[in-house]
Amino acid sequence: MAADGIDPMALEDSVLIRELEQIHRTRHETLLHGSVNALNAHSERMAALEREYLRRHPSRLVAADRTREGARARAGQPPDL
Repeated sequence: MAADGIDPMALEDSVLIRELEQIHRTRHETLLHGSVNALNAHSERMAALEREYLRRHPSRLVAADRTREGARARAGQPPDL
């Protein structure tokens, strides 16, 4: 294991999900109280884990309200033309 964690490509799906859950839980605390180096390392690891998740699940279900069009509809704004 490297100092920055196991390569996300080597993680089993269940471990990848668990790593993502953990890093998302700790993000706010790292932002508020971590050093610049800690925040940079956290950002890099989070991005690597998220890239791997998206690589494995390119056709994942995306909720309609999590798109720009859905956000505009919630806000009562006209659709993007």
